[in-house]
Amino acid sequence: MTGLSRRRLLGTGALTAAAGAATSAVPASASSSAPSAQGAAASADVVVVGAGLSGLAAARDLVAAGRSVIVLEARERPGGRVYGMPLGDGTTNEGGAEFIGPTQDRIAALAKDMGVATFPTYNTGKNVYYRDGKRTLYATDGVLGAVPPDWGVIDLELALLSLGDMAKSIPVGEPWKAPKAEEWDGQTFYSWSRSHSLSSGARFLMDAFASSTLSVRSRDVSLLYVLNYVASAGNEGNPGNVDRLINTRGGAQETRFVGGSQEIPIRLAAELGARVHYNAPVRSVAIADGGVTVTADGITVSAKRAVVAMSPAIAGKIAFSPVLPASRAQLMQRYPMGSIAKFVAVYDTPFWRADGLTGQAIADSGAIDATFDNTPPDASRGILMGFINQSNMRRLDAAPPDEVRAAGLEAFGKLFGDKARTPVRTAFQRWDNEVWSGGGPVGFAPPGVLSDYGTALRAPCGPVHWAGTETSGFWTGYMDGAVRSGERVAKEVHAAL
Repeated sequence: MTGLSRRRLLGTGALTAAAGAATSAVPASASSSAPSAQGAAASADVVVVGAGLSGLAAARDLVAAGRSVIVLEARERPGGRVYGMPLGDGTTNEGGAEFIGPTQDRIAALAKDMGVATFPTYNTGKNVYYRDGKRTLYATDGVLGAVPPDWGVIDLELALLSLGDMAKSIPVGEPWKAPKAEEWDGQTFYSWSRSHSLSSGARFLMDAFASSTLSVRSRDVSLLYVLNYVASAGNEGNPGNVDRLINTRGGAQETRFVGGSQEIPIRLAAELGARVHYNAPVRSVAIADGGVTVTADGITVSAKRAVVAMSPAIAGKIAFSPVLPASRAQLMQRYPMGSIAKFVAVYDTPFWRADGLTGQAIADSGAIDATFDNTPPDASRGILMGFINQSNMRRLDAAPPDEVRAAGLEAFGKLFGDKARTPVRTAFQRWDNEVWSGGGPVGFAPPGVLSDYGTALRAPCGPVHWAGTETSGFWTGYMDGAVRSGERVAKEVHAAL
């Protein structure tokens, strides 16, 4: 049977793709501008709401086009879901969006412009597969063999081939136009996978596919949304496919940024300088006389156009007057965030490498269901990173820090041995508890949403325009999608002025 490669089936990128999704607490970021004076008033051609990658990319292009721009950011830092998590020793590690891979051209170009280099994700050795209380090592290249070591692996491959074939019929960025959009949007990924996966092993791995890429239960997300996610994993010359979405080598998890992905928005915000205002959450947007008045904590901005650069769910917290068209307002009510946390443990050395392991793992139990080696490029210390998925976050969102730490280390110990239980330090980021994110890595569509409300994702509402990775055609949910959306909306706004 063709295509049955170990790397295709799970090179553990399949279960850690959520890391690339577009998602910082780097206090130094606030140096880009001083806090806004209380009650200040300002005006500009364009006001950008949100200093994540999409908002900053839009602002940069508009400034380059000669437009005056003010950026309002609720947090004390730029980056949004791109976050350098403090480790307690003066350094950081990726607490949000992290990886890039082939065809993610726009984030790669922006990083190059900002002087941020990349390095390969560590992928040498064997991965760990933990299921039904059994720990098994498996390779990530070569013929199928016993990898993943589950009787359902061929069943899984057939389902993934079917998924990929269906995704070919999805118009990128406009899944509601697919010939079978109504049929596919009328069912969950869970119901479809159960009808195409006969074995318990294949069903587990299909659920893990949804959990890792979106951090959602497969029962919660529309099949049409998943197909669009697959179709988006490409660029103008390379159609999206499952392999590119889930793999490490040759896929979305192939490389990392030197210094962490947060270096990109920090440097971009510094380039924009005093145009960026922090600690300025936007409370209301009033549309009148062909323009907007945006009221934030400490500042009110009058502008000809507004760019709202954030997830639909968080955009829904802003009071608009007059009220937005029902399609947009109800879209924001129906497009929730996934639930996720990242947990890292720091060791003196990356000991798992000496044991012949990549640091990548898949597990069906415990607080962490997927891991990566997050060691810096000089290997001066070892760092393991694990994703706490949506099911475990229900329990750990409100747990004391010591309980989260104990649960994370118990999971690492099960996967990588007793050495993993005794790190130098740990850190974690619970995105569900972030008021200006409300979860992560990305907003998703339950059944019926894309076919009924999808056209409102990007459609301007008068002088209000929309950006954010959720609005991107290619690489929706990833940093590349965020940058693409910012570049797209900048052209849209410039043409409208």
